[in-house]
Amino acid sequence: MNPLKPIMLTLALATGTAQAAPADEKLTTQSDQTAVAVTIYNNDLALVKDQRKVNLGADLNKLAWRDVAARMQPETALLRNLSDAKGFRLLEQNFDFDLLTPQTLLEKYVGKQVTVISTNPATGVETRERATVLATNGGTVLKFGDRIETGVPGRLAFAGVPDNLRDRPTLVMSMVNPRAGLQNLELSYLTGGLSWRADYVAELSGQDDKMDLNGWVTLTNQSGASYHNARLQLVAGDVNRVQTAMQATVLRGKMQTQVAEAAPLAQENLFEYHLYTLNRPTTLAEQQTKQVALLSATGIPVRKSLELRGAAYYYQGSYGDLGQKIKVGVFVEFDNKGAGLGVPLPKGVMRLYKKDSAGNAQFIGEDSIDHTPKNERVRLKLGEAFDVTADRKQTDFQKIGVSGRYNNVFESAYQITLKNAKNQPVTVKVFEPLPGDWQVLSESLPHTKEAAGTALWQVPVAAEGKTVLTYRVRVKY
Repeated sequence: MNPLKPIMLTLALATGTAQAAPADEKLTTQSDQTAVAVTIYNNDLALVKDQRKVNLGADLNKLAWRDVAARMQPETALLRNLSDAKGFRLLEQNFDFDLLTPQTLLEKYVGKQVTVISTNPATGVETRERATVLATNGGTVLKFGDRIETGVPGRLAFAGVPDNLRDRPTLVMSMVNPRAGLQNLELSYLTGGLSWRADYVAELSGQDDKMDLNGWVTLTNQSGASYHNARLQLVAGDVNRVQTAMQATVLRGKMQTQVAEAAPLAQENLFEYHLYTLNRPTTLAEQQTKQVALLSATGIPVRKSLELRGAAYYYQGSYGDLGQKIKVGVFVEFDNKGAGLGVPLPKGVMRLYKKDSAGNAQFIGEDSIDHTPKNERVRLKLGEAFDVTADRKQTDFQKIGVSGRYNNVFESAYQITLKNAKNQPVTVKVFEPLPGDWQVLSESLPHTKEAAGTALWQVPVAAEGKTVLTYRVRVKY
């Protein structure tokens, strides 16, 4: 049970106003902000550049910079004076992320006095007593003048809020400023909780030979701060980061989804990565998911294939039956070139749809893609074919013995029966991974050497028919 549940807390603060800064602090909030830029990377990382107009005194200043990201990495913070950099220097900074709650306030008052306000239920008369907070572990323990009590009903009144207990995450910095007056300051820092991914939606043509493609960038903000009218940039690529033993706590909460108006993202090279820049300011609200248009292309030529893949283990022993009604994989691929494409595609998920006979688009599968440069091939596995299956069995196996420098020589034979229940013919690609030094001794259809350890048979299967592929192979290793 929450030890504070039966206790109402009264704070010595003005209702509805932000927490007051200590007397020796200057406070800057988001209302002082003149510009903000956010660069988001793929791996839960973002660079924030926050510019504000702040009135500083000459020489030593202590500045409380509110409304920073709750998941900021304070060791990466850099404060610059854009108005008068000469003589401006930072002495110390503290990131106060111990936020004001009834529990944290009570914990800060251990060993200090509070006022206990009780109301007589019969008369309605309030009484006030002073008590010292002895402990808050597993419950509240209060010491009055003549007794010690736990689970005190009523309210606790506090004299104030400790300086290091903030209502919002705050970066407190001590600095030397060369001259008094309004200064243009920029705080930059890295933070977690901001991420983006690419989402692609494609629709196949009736003949499965073309598709229309739309790409979206999906942005998620769980950093613990909002960024209003921000200049937004996205970096696509795998940026190396040093992993620390301590990981930041991920904020939880309900996220809102917003779709931004179509706004092209300008693309450019950045080191060995790609940088995308939104051509207008946008707002990333706290606990929000937003989508921004990335690309659009129509009539993209695609290639569909049905594929059956074997395994290397059954070339080294006697197995007999190797499977009945084995599913055949369905793949589509296209080249990242042509009108609307020919641009770097950030990694993400591509979802495909196809219209049924009534003209309604139906979901037919999805697959993830990695970062894909222009002119490269994109290959997607959509699922398993329903009407095309395979039966595979080993029809012979012999261990021949030693041959030259090879300790093991095996000969084995196989039969693969491909069945097609569709009312149109299909071609199935049969990939067999062959170990060691291999040679096909006989076969019912010719194969090609797809790779050093892979044989490929392209097997035509008639409509509502079947085709039997047989072959014998010798492997040495």
